[in-house]
Amino acid sequence: MTKHVKITLSGARDIPFNALVLSQANVRRVKGGVSIDGLAADIERRGLLTSLTVRAQRDAEGVETGKYEVPAGGRRFRALQQLVKQRRMAKTEPVPCIVREDDAISAEEDSLAENVHREPLHPLDQFRAMQMLVAQGSDVETVAATFMVTPAVVKQRLKLAEVSPKLHDVYAEDGMTLEQLMAFSVSPDHARQEQIWEMLQTSGNRQPWFIRARLTEDKVRASDKRVLFVTLDAYIAAGGHVLRDLFESDDGGWLEDVTLLNQLQTEKLDAEVARVAAEGWKWVEAAVDFAYGHTYDFRAIDGEEPPANAEDEARVEALREEADRLEDQWAGEENIPDEVAARIHAIDEEIAPLVSKPLIYDPAEVAIAGAFVSIDVDGSLHIERGYVRAEDEPAEPEDEAEAGGADGEGGESGEGQDEAADHRGDGVPPTVDGSEDEDPDDLLRPLPDRLVTDLTAHRTLALRDAVAQSPMVAFAALLHALVLETFYTYSQSGSCVGIAMRSNRLSGYGTGLNDTPSAKAIHDRHESWSARLPDATDEVWTTLAGFDADEQAALFAHCISFGIDAVWEAATRYNQGRVSARQVAARIEHSHILARAAGLDMVAAGWSATVANYLGRVTKPQILGAVEEACGEEVSSRLAGMKKPEMASAAEELLKGKGWLAKPLRTPDLLVADEPVLEAANDNAAPAISSDEAGETGGDGDIDAVAAE
Repeated sequence: MTKHVKITLSGARDIPFNALVLSQANVRRVKGGVSIDGLAADIERRGLLTSLTVRAQRDAEGVETGKYEVPAGGRRFRALQQLVKQRRMAKTEPVPCIVREDDAISAEEDSLAENVHREPLHPLDQFRAMQMLVAQGSDVETVAATFMVTPAVVKQRLKLAEVSPKLHDVYAEDGMTLEQLMAFSVSPDHARQEQIWEMLQTSGNRQPWFIRARLTEDKVRASDKRVLFVTLDAYIAAGGHVLRDLFESDDGGWLEDVTLLNQLQTEKLDAEVARVAAEGWKWVEAAVDFAYGHTYDFRAIDGEEPPANAEDEARVEALREEADRLEDQWAGEENIPDEVAARIHAIDEEIAPLVSKPLIYDPAEVAIAGAFVSIDVDGSLHIERGYVRAEDEPAEPEDEAEAGGADGEGGESGEGQDEAADHRGDGVPPTVDGSEDEDPDDLLRPLPDRLVTDLTAHRTLALRDAVAQSPMVAFAALLHALVLETFYTYSQSGSCVGIAMRSNRLSGYGTGLNDTPSAKAIHDRHESWSARLPDATDEVWTTLAGFDADEQAALFAHCISFGIDAVWEAATRYNQGRVSARQVAARIEHSHILARAAGLDMVAAGWSATVANYLGRVTKPQILGAVEEACGEEVSSRLAGMKKPEMASAAEELLKGKGWLAKPLRTPDLLVADEPVLEAANDNAAPAISSDEAGETGGDGDIDAVAAE
């Protein structure tokens, strides 16, 4: 029977520090990442928790020198050495040591064993330990300072410690990655965390971003314009809670209490509506968003800029100088102090109302007009004042001449009527028999309606022929007609050119059109041209005459763009006789030609597939098809087992930045020879409407110039 020999442990002794020397047998040679300062500070705070392993130093003859070498515990030795050099510990301070006297095992083996057999603390134990320290009364900053990490790191570990214990168990058994655990920490709802984890077992997609998306799908982003309008501080002050992701950028987090947010938004918007209504408008409509083109059926009234205020101008100048100084001072700096950034923001907030004061309107027009109040994409209040409904338009006074015009033909008949007056105000009194003067009262009688119609028909035919021989005049007439239709509501057509665009106002075609880059660009361009056009329609021709050729061409392109209709509609809409399916197919085909000619790029125009604009409105196979097309079959297959809401959200994340477009947004490549491209007008071409010369129809039928009057 084998007899087991019981082991004997090496004894412990307190040895003065000045009797210790670092052994060359210590296998730790690479010092990268080793923090001696942190360890020294920790030893100073709590003392030495682990003894040093030492061996008696011997000279060349094998005689002990009275000193002891440290083959295991080199970092601790260096930390103690640093404390001695800094006079924070006496050089004779006794150090607890384990004295090894086993000649059968080398000092190098002791050093290697101490480092190799040391098991690092499991991250979960570290998270729970820090949570316990905070529970015992330590604050985050103290814990961070004690363990030489930043407060942000401590907050992250505390956040991980708050995840469901069931998920902690999965993580401890290596059934979940640390990245997945981080994703679950975005929500404190343990039941929801566990529900999502169970769902992931059959979904095939366990990506951290997908977990975050599922946990926040019923929340509102802090970057949402409703939140920016209400302000996050107001929401929190009202008792609202914000979910934050401490591990990835979250744009401010997610608001949990959507009902509270909607309540605060409604209350604030109602207060703004009341303020606008107090200005005297007949009506005020409010909404978070209005449909694209919501003002098309209204006539916009004109307002005047408020008079300049010397005090306001001085204040604006002072604020701008302060902002310039701050920006110059901190230009190129990566980390701008919060107080500086806050001051720059406050300056912008103060300048805005001083330079963007509301226009002043005629009180009589205010009484029949209204305003739209909504929230802009940056959370600011968007007020559109001065719009008149058709039913609120004042009745036009009856024209006395028109009221009596019917008598012109009814008073006399046949030849007698035509002889009553041959001209309108030509200064030559007509005669009946060539010898007697006509009664002076007959000079005031209008020509018979039928005669005027016949005469103007002759003139119209001649005018058509004249314009047909002058392409520049024809372009000018077309531009004039388009400008009247595009910029002047209820203009009653101040043009004799019978051209009108069948414009699709794009109302009712889903949400978000107003917030697109295209809508913003069109709006800004329209406002810019509106500012250059006159209030009265009878002055439009003269104004257009003052534009050069490039300006006229740009304005023409802007007007024409409003007539573009590349919208496909379901066949059921055609039963009303508006348009046939064949006509729709033809216009869609022509839109491709136009898109290629104009270089349309829907990705550059800002479209990206989202749950709202596409993925939530198509079938699961169509979602999978989109992902497969953009990301590959392997990625698409991971979504196959999901329910549609989860699949749509996952697809939105996967398609971001991929440049994928739904088929109705794509412009097909040409399968035949390239289409001809219309050449742009010559840069040196004369304007279609000239203001510096006027003429009449020449003998060759050309119009030398178009009068600007």
